[in-house]
Amino acid sequence: MKRLLTAALLLGCSQLYAQAPKGPAADTSARSLKIDATVVTTHEATIKGQRVPYKVTAGSMPVWDEEGKVIAGVFYTYFERTGVADQGARPLVFSFNGGPGTASVWMQIGYTGPRVLNIDDEGYPVQPYGLKDNQHSILDVADIVYVDPVNTGFSRPANKDVPGSKFFGVNQDVKYLAEWISTFISRNKRWASPKYLVGESYGTTRVSGLALELQNAQWIYLNGVVLVSPTELGIERGGPAESALRLPYYAATAWYHKALPSDLQQKDLTAMLPEVEQFTIREYLPALAEGGFISDARKREIAAKVARYSGISEKNVLQNNLDVPLNFFWKELLRDKGFTVGRLDSRYRGIDRKDAGDRVDFNAELTSWLHSFTPAINMYIRDELKYKTDLKYLMFGPVFPWDNNNNRTGENLRQAMAQNPFLHVLIQSGYYDGACDYFNAKYSMWQLDPSGRL
Repeated sequence: MKRLLTAALLLGCSQLYAQAPKGPAADTSARSLKIDATVVTTHEATIKGQRVPYKVTAGSMPVWDEEGKVIAGVFYTYFERTGVADQGARPLVFSFNGGPGTASVWMQIGYTGPRVLNIDDEGYPVQPYGLKDNQHSILDVADIVYVDPVNTGFSRPANKDVPGSKFFGVNQDVKYLAEWISTFISRNKRWASPKYLVGESYGTTRVSGLALELQNAQWIYLNGVVLVSPTELGIERGGPAESALRLPYYAATAWYHKALPSDLQQKDLTAMLPEVEQFTIREYLPALAEGGFISDARKREIAAKVARYSGISEKNVLQNNLDVPLNFFWKELLRDKGFTVGRLDSRYRGIDRKDAGDRVDFNAELTSWLHSFTPAINMYIRDELKYKTDLKYLMFGPVFPWDNNNNRTGENLRQAMAQNPFLHVLIQSGYYDGACDYFNAKYSMWQLDPSGRL
């Protein structure tokens, strides 16, 4: 039987290869983005115990330059709850991820969308890969547009002659996306809707800049901006401030891995952290500012407290002149146990080639996420949403060099809030995020509005 099956397969293959030259040429257009095309599907999901009917538009819309020439196509997925009596009263949320070179996949199937990853309790993928209804989706109360900036997801420049400098920079990114959002609102008749932006990581830089650009250049006034794991937003914090602000994140991570002294370890996380925050602002930051002029006794006193809160030995703190680098922390905290800790989520543990050294070999959390998210988003868009293309879905795309000059996005957000009393801002952070840590987010809030009046 095996011989018969093998022979049949070989015969089929030989006939296929013999006939191939006579067939039509391969359709190369399938490897290009259709700049202005959509596919619509209908679905239902259970959200907070309620059945929510909705439709999804998956497709792309053009980006035009100043002369009206199409220079790119931006891919998006638009989720609308159906059966709504008054769509104009229904909020519309534009969602972005960060990178800056990553698609909106993380928010779409990891946080706010109606479908979410199948993962286990440790955050690793359940195989065979798949998705399930997201009980915590915001689709029951708001429609959502997940946007992939140029060279992320399926979004691409119109042709190879379009320079990346049109898109790849803090202000370039904000300018073309504001224009794109305005076009989307007009095409989909959503001018009456309350409008919100949500951004994650570098997406917070993006939406902070968009808040003012939409007002000033598109006359679109937002109702809210949500910053998930915010970046520095162009707010200066070099030197002692940059070094000191890491400590509460170190303490949260050390608490999770049970690396703190018993009196701290037995407290709840949110009961323990205020003590660390107070020390950081009132003692640690001033000590770092003294630099080499701090007395030996005071230096050792500060080192002992930093060690107590970070889970790193006092010797290591002193060897780093009180300033414990992030890379060293991720390598050192669990070194004696043979593990490293993750950057974007330090609950994840990695295994390096050797325990020695001062930086990790890889980001344990990101490799796990790419493993979980990549099959799921491809299955979701191609199979459930019926968007057919041979394009590769870029989880991370080529967007560098990225122009970071004149990053005033935090100040832009402050101006937008000052000018628009209807604009509310919500900031969300994860305690175990070491890339955009929660205490730096608090610092950004303090500096974003130094008057304290907003």
